[in-house]
Amino acid sequence: MTTSATLSTSPATDGAPTIDLGPAVALSCRECGHRVDLGPFYACTECFGPLEVAYQFASSGEELRAAIEAGPDNIWRWAPLLPVPPGIASTPNINPGNTKLIRADNLARELGMKTLWVKDDSGNPTHSFKDRVVAVALAAARELGFSVLACPSTGNLANAVAAAAARAGIRSVVLVPSNLEQQKILTTAAYGGTLVAVDGNYDDINRLAGQIAAEQEDWAFVNVNVRPYYAEGSKTLGYEVAEQLGWRLPKQVVIPIASGAQLVKIDKGFTELVELGLVDASPYKVFGAQATGCSPVAAAFKAGEDVVRPVRPDTIAKSLAIGNPADGPYVLDVVRRTGGAVEDVSDDDVIDAIKLLARTEGIFAETAGGVTVATLRKLLATGALDPDEETVIFNTGDGLKTLDAIASSVGPTATIKPTLAAFEQAGLV
Repeated sequence: MTTSATLSTSPATDGAPTIDLGPAVALSCRECGHRVDLGPFYACTECFGPLEVAYQFASSGEELRAAIEAGPDNIWRWAPLLPVPPGIASTPNINPGNTKLIRADNLARELGMKTLWVKDDSGNPTHSFKDRVVAVALAAARELGFSVLACPSTGNLANAVAAAAARAGIRSVVLVPSNLEQQKILTTAAYGGTLVAVDGNYDDINRLAGQIAAEQEDWAFVNVNVRPYYAEGSKTLGYEVAEQLGWRLPKQVVIPIASGAQLVKIDKGFTELVELGLVDASPYKVFGAQATGCSPVAAAFKAGEDVVRPVRPDTIAKSLAIGNPADGPYVLDVVRRTGGAVEDVSDDDVIDAIKLLARTEGIFAETAGGVTVATLRKLLATGALDPDEETVIFNTGDGLKTLDAIASSVGPTATIKPTLAAFEQAGLV
């Protein structure tokens, strides 16, 4: 089946690719369509546009669905749709994926919605969705011959790279802003490897990572020089939602935006499932969520512009604090094509939303999850999102990583002496 540029039946160039990454056959430019053989490339040599993986899938429909359902209880059940080598499930890795899709009836009632689900990716091994993308990037890095796994990160990716490299038995090098949450710095350091705190924001260290990658030919920066493979890991979020709903697509999804790649790839995952005959085609709307302190995509959407203008981040949602999001223009394309929207919310709204999700559903989200819930509430208030349509929101990280965000607004109901009288006098019965 070849219904999109990424679902090709022919190799990229003369001869078969020499690198075996399963169904991946080439890298294709998102802007001009120029194709190159599989390799550690991330920018088009013709127009400098971003490269993404092009596939030749071996099967479709019922045969493919049966193979997926018989697969392992993690993202490698989706190996027939990912740029990973044969036998990936048996290699040393931390096996993320197949996280819970939780029906959030209490939160739905609070917000006046009919059917709401939370895809809770805090259940991954390092408690964020980044384990998915790193697992795919690590598989590609091995196949491409790299010996070091590296990244610039706002925190969750640092955790995931350090853990995956430790499990794989290779060196990791992680660059993070020096003002990152202490929980994310400590949990990264616990896995060993090299952790470098840089006096700058994410955009500063991302530029530094690009310079280092150009000098160190055996270092795989997962979100720089192996970015095309890395980004494909986010498709598994869309795949899993569809399978967990009984092989169908939801009507509306709300997704946090950092670089924007996750939103774009979830949409790509939905599209592939339809094209491969794994789900019926049905319209869905994609909504993006940003913190007001770093909302360049929301600003472009509201202004009706195609250009995303970089900003200097200033928000408690540090995992979303990318002022120059690489996939920002593609987010706008997806959102506008599907009839969705991009909204932004204040830091106070984020804190309220973290507590709302915890109080109603027992899910403790990090600040990015708070951004998503707060945006959902704002989209309902503005009428952009239909409360009667089935909706899935994505919690991408664990609240234990961003405790400082709510530390000043929660605490004990009372502090008493260890006596029944004190308990009663405090009005707790």
